[in-house]
Amino acid sequence: MPVPLAVLDLVPLTSQSNAQEALRRSVDLAQQAEAFGYHRYWVAEHHLNPGVGGTSPPLVIALVAAATTTIRVGSGGVQMGHRTPLAVVEEFGLLDAAYPGRLDLGMGRSGGRKFSKRQSPGTGSATAGGVRTATEMVRGVRVPPPFPTARLLGSPRIKLSAELLQQPGAETPAYADQVRQLLALLRTGYRSPDDVEIHVVPGEGANVEVWILGSSAGDSAIIAGQLGLRFAASYHVSPGSALDAVDCYRDAFRPSSDLSRPHLSVSADVVVAEDDATARRRAAGYGLWVRSIRRGDGAIPFPSPEEASAHVWTEEDRALVADRTETQFVGSPETVVEQLSALQAATGADELVITTITHAHADRVRSYQLLAEAWSRS
Repeated sequence: MPVPLAVLDLVPLTSQSNAQEALRRSVDLAQQAEAFGYHRYWVAEHHLNPGVGGTSPPLVIALVAAATTTIRVGSGGVQMGHRTPLAVVEEFGLLDAAYPGRLDLGMGRSGGRKFSKRQSPGTGSATAGGVRTATEMVRGVRVPPPFPTARLLGSPRIKLSAELLQQPGAETPAYADQVRQLLALLRTGYRSPDDVEIHVVPGEGANVEVWILGSSAGDSAIIAGQLGLRFAASYHVSPGSALDAVDCYRDAFRPSSDLSRPHLSVSADVVVAEDDATARRRAAGYGLWVRSIRRGDGAIPFPSPEEASAHVWTEEDRALVADRTETQFVGSPETVVEQLSALQAATGADELVITTITHAHADRVRSYQLLAEAWSRS
């Protein structure tokens, strides 16, 4: 049996749709994904992006859960840089009370946070001359040079987003401390340093799966491993370092009451159509969409194939998005199944998380359908 497939949804807007329509489409896609046999439906959290409607995972989760019956629903993930563990546990406690046994609580650090990194052995992340400078095939998977994030994280929009999301003068605790506090609130109640005990209702004892999201061999992978939690590695966001994150998580893993062995999902950006040429046309807007993110402008509404073909690319812009465009899995069902199978084999993933954006909603739904059908036969 092939490993399960899941969906990651950003609630994307297109150049010819608005937020209201994007939400309706996401609910429809969730219902379709459930019928196609997808195991989970995750929603992401992004802010100040004109082309992304997924600003509040708990609210979107509630809409999706209300419209479905069996598929697991969750966050991929909530950004802990501007949230408190108590607020998150209360939100997911309410969701679990309404939709018991179907919730996944995925946590991310948030962009711009300081964190430690280490290089994990065995992935080929560095060559004899230092950091990789060209795309290599590593364990059968394309691994490009890591994207330098300093320019993006230093952009005025990212700085403003951080300022607007955080209360003036507030400081975010260390990520590991946040995760540990959240686990205590969720599972057994929390006792403060001055011996005050609290219990969160609803929240404590909620039947939710806890996940840590990460894209590099840093704090997220280490914390997930050391605490024995599930880990989601973001190949679709950071193909240059995701395999490092996988190895780091496995190296750090210690059995817990949750897991006796590592449990890993790996994400991929995918567009499937009846043939390779049609898939490439439907995916044509992806490069422009990534360009807008990498320039620090925020994700634009996803362009149509015609809008994408009219854009005049510079070499600088091509280089800006090359790692993402060359690692997007685009093609016929057979083409994409072969690529995803290689990714699963390279990482040992227990699940694959698929994110697909096309300009036409019908093309997006069709992509998920074709992939599910072909994957079940593989």
